Amino acid sequence: MPMVTLQLRQIKVLPSQRVDLEGIGWSEFEAILAELGESRSTRIAYNNNTLTIVAPLFRHEKSKVALGDIVKVLLDEQNIDYDSSASTTLKRQDRGKGVEPDDSFYIQNYERVLNKDRIDLTVDPPPDLAIEVNLTSKTQANLYAALGVPELWRYDQDCLRIDVLQAGRYVQVEESPTFPGWPIVELADKYMARAREVGQGRAVRELRQQVRKRLADLG
Repeated sequence: MPMVTLQLRQIKVLPSQRVDLEGIGWSEFEAILAELGESRSTRIAYNNNTLTIVAPLFRHEKSKVALGDIVKVLLDEQNIDYDSSASTTLKRQDRGKGVEPDDSFYIQNYERVLNKDRIDLTVDPPPDLAIEVNLTSKTQANLYAALGVPELWRYDQDCLRIDVLQAGRYVQVEESPTFPGWPIVELADKYMARAREVGQGRAVRELRQQVRKRLADLG
């Protein structure tokens, strides 16, 4: 049978759907990234010659923004400097891996990526914290582990899970090493529910007040 060649513009990925393309070499992966561009709604993951393209749901996008709000409020109110790397493409050819988190942050290493237009993980550190919302597809945690992301938050079934990288694999923990002493899982559960109830604008103002009160109480 003759081989059929499709162009990316012929492939439509609807919200909540995913497309897996197999047999994609690294140069093809780079070419696809360039063709897709940066201004798009889809997310990609690349794992040993298999490229996955996912189109998130509206609820997925709201959840990722809300989780990012929690991180930013906690950092801002504690005067901790950071740099947001959002859904930037993280990739390493030597490991055959690539992924785009729902959100990500440079915190401990933020000074090392200031004024950079692109991240090269062969010389630059990965984000200190990455966030994934498991509504459209399951997080491929092995990709983040291979790329050396120290802390991974996964939101699934209205519950937040925190993992830290230990000896090349993720281990679930109760407390975020980025925010020691803060009940992040409980905080996320209440904030996400509140955001759905009253909207993110009001919820984030309330969250900021709660964080300020806790900091004041701690002296």
